[in-house]
Amino acid sequence: MANPSPAKSIGDPGITPLSPTHIQNDSDQVPDRPSFVVVVAIDFGTTSSGYAYAFTKEPECIHTMRRWEGGDPGVSNQKTPTTILLTPDRKFHSFGYAARDFYHDLDPQESKQWLYLEKFKMKLHTTANLSIDTELLAANGKRVKALDIFAYALAFFREQALKELSDQTGGDFDNNDVRWVITVPAIWKMPAKQFMREAAYKSGLVSRENPEQLIISLEPEAASIYCRKLRLHQMVDLNAQKSTQNGVSPTENVGTQMAQGKEHVRRNRQSRTFLVENVIGELWAELQEGDRYVVVDCGGGTVDLTVHQIRLPEGHLKELYKASGGPYGSIGIDYEFEKLLCRIFGQDFVDQFKLKRPAAWVDLMIAFESRKRAAAPERTNPLNINLPFSFIDYYKKFRGHSVEHALRKSNVDFVKWSSQGMLRMSPDAMNSLFKPTIDHIIQHLKELFSKPEVSHIKFLFLVGGFAESPLLQAAVQDMLQGRSRIIIPHDVGLTILKGAVLFGLDPSVIKVRRSPLTYGVGVLNRFVEGKHPPEKLLVKDGTRWCTDVFDTFICADQSVALGEAVKRSYTPAKPSQQVIVIHVYCAEREGVAFISEPGVRKCGTLKLDVSGTESSAPRREIQTLLQFGDTEIRAMALDVSTGRSVRASIDFLSH
Repeated sequence: MANPSPAKSIGDPGITPLSPTHIQNDSDQVPDRPSFVVVVAIDFGTTSSGYAYAFTKEPECIHTMRRWEGGDPGVSNQKTPTTILLTPDRKFHSFGYAARDFYHDLDPQESKQWLYLEKFKMKLHTTANLSIDTELLAANGKRVKALDIFAYALAFFREQALKELSDQTGGDFDNNDVRWVITVPAIWKMPAKQFMREAAYKSGLVSRENPEQLIISLEPEAASIYCRKLRLHQMVDLNAQKSTQNGVSPTENVGTQMAQGKEHVRRNRQSRTFLVENVIGELWAELQEGDRYVVVDCGGGTVDLTVHQIRLPEGHLKELYKASGGPYGSIGIDYEFEKLLCRIFGQDFVDQFKLKRPAAWVDLMIAFESRKRAAAPERTNPLNINLPFSFIDYYKKFRGHSVEHALRKSNVDFVKWSSQGMLRMSPDAMNSLFKPTIDHIIQHLKELFSKPEVSHIKFLFLVGGFAESPLLQAAVQDMLQGRSRIIIPHDVGLTILKGAVLFGLDPSVIKVRRSPLTYGVGVLNRFVEGKHPPEKLLVKDGTRWCTDVFDTFICADQSVALGEAVKRSYTPAKPSQQVIVIHVYCAEREGVAFISEPGVRKCGTLKLDVSGTESSAPRREIQTLLQFGDTEIRAMALDVSTGRSVRASIDFLSH
């Protein structure tokens, strides 16, 4: 046994790492799963959101939620926009189409008092030091707590889903009978995942006492699970469309196929029940043990790439390379459109217009959204975008001349003014708005495909709302040059939702994951001359210690099995100590020796509540198990001398 190590600093508990071991545990550590009657998955997207559910007795029937009120021309409304409206006194008013339509109908003066938010999910990805107090900006420039907004949104979905379940079962449906699943991008860091969980606790979706009732699902994983069930009539195989057939170009062909697919989905939608084959889909039947495929999840905010390998006979999945991607979702195209408007009308005007006429700005972006969906590589006729009257009117007041004059004067020659009061964009102009976002995605795919782990990819599944874009499809085809078959499910926007329901029904389907980061803690080790740097020497009670040593729990891109745990033992510095607090550090690379190295940062705290477990043993040993194989990191602990379990929690949000 090692000696108890002296504390490095006041307030730092003396931590003794006893023999660090990696244990592969069997079922003994995994708590029994409570039995749920139904699984409800919430796909909380950047641009649109929705839910779907399945009863555990009929796992092959996935029901997608009821039709939403409202809806946009040219946009299928199986999901609802991720928009939320609060009253002037900051109470929840409405969500989705209802929020947008109500906000739009408010008097311009009155609308300045209301708080309207959209596309706010990206804040969780882009905030470097996310915390419970992180704030969001509403359209009127006022700040609100992000946690409140996310909790309001989840509470809305909880209410909608329970109401629908009650109507279905003919009685009040009990929330305790629901296992909830919330989807998040795979590239999200731990703080963002924990933030979602905190919002779920706040919304009343689940309680802190029963954390097992909520599971976090990674979006591309969900898509992967769903794609295993695909039948041939439920997807488009881009490679089968390669050659020109009867003088029709391949992309038009895909367009027709996608349209037929949508029609098929629309007809089946009256029932809103989707039957999943209990068997494995035909496409999947072509996969053999060890075959690899990539899922590219192109959403509104992020693009997420996952590489999976199939393990037979059960068809379990193994992650081959850590999830990668970035903020390259379709809202990037909206930002490019905004930049274009700034070039034509001036940044000062656009900023003022957004603040003074927020509802009209929302209108303009809705008009752009439906035209954005009409962009295609072969398109030759221009795209017209309706400018709201208040835009034209406000511009005249602001500048003293007309919108038409601004267009003539600007050096943007591919956007014209049409006599019907519309911006007329050439197809090239529209395509150029897509270019930066698509270039990012293609660059990322190229890097991924150059990795040795990512060779011999049989299929590439293109999923998520942005996957419907013919421009993106053509770019991916062009990059792959037939190396892998590109598959697009018909109901591509609902793929993740349905997969998340399947994941909730069987969370153990993904057996092996890759750790996105290197995690560990700072410890003291015996000082070894020649091995340890002299500046790390600390002498205490005659013993020479090396400080700041990084004790690695798991390395970046290390594969870790479900249920596999890292075991460590810690000792309270004083017998009277109630809580042991241990700082957790992380890095994006492997091979970290000291917590003081560049690129290593403190990312969380491990808390062991040892109150109430006092014993007469001269030295208490708290054995801690950390699990990294799930979608969230879990901690469990045991007081070895008494055999009593110790409350252990790992927190990535408080700084």
